Amino acid sequence: MKNQVLNIAFVAALALGFTSCKNEVKDSDTTDAKEVAAATDSASMYTIKNGDSKIMWEGNKPTGTHTGTIAINEGSVYVNNGVVESGKVVVDMKSINVTDLEADNGKESLEQHLMGTVEGKEGDFFNVNKYPTATFEITGTNMVDGVAQLSGNLTMKGKTNNVTFPVRVMEEGNMVRLESDKFEIDRTLWDIQYGSKKFFDNLGDKFISDMMTLQINVVAAK
Repeated sequence: MKNQVLNIAFVAALALGFTSCKNEVKDSDTTDAKEVAAATDSASMYTIKNGDSKIMWEGNKPTGTHTGTIAINEGSVYVNNGVVESGKVVVDMKSINVTDLEADNGKESLEQHLMGTVEGKEGDFFNVNKYPTATFEITGTNMVDGVAQLSGNLTMKGKTNNVTFPVRVMEEGNMVRLESDKFEIDRTLWDIQYGSKKFFDNLGDKFISDMMTLQINVVAAK
């Protein structure tokens, strides 16, 4: 009975955290890669539940917006009194999913283009056959105005940069959830140049914004 009450409370906390998520998008603080953090002995290790963890993404261009998800393959986080001390997340880049288009109406072709599985267009975006995974390795957490700012080395397409973004940490029983606010990264820093006005002239309204919006949801258990 006690476990059932804890589970219900945890679900309620997750729902509250999700519905209270801020709508505004924040720029991430992006710098050179930093030293990966080590957990203290008092931190608890949580193993990521890949079926419940994912990244939401959004890309923009003058003629519209595309949205989707990417699955988190595996990983672990070390949490101490609500503070994320260390951890690593592995992202399955072959799981790129477009959510704003219907099947047989552009969805599959866009997914294939993003993954780079179209012959001759492998390098336009993520080239998943060459780079099947991306990783995020935590380098530290700082509190700013009472909000946790999580920093980590994000590696995609063989390029690594350190990014910092706001995150909420919810612990209950043997489970923990990490939920970020929406934040933006400059995709060109990871060698994703297709449609960028930084690298191509005379694009007119065919350009794609360099800024890519992400939101991370991680569920993990002891």
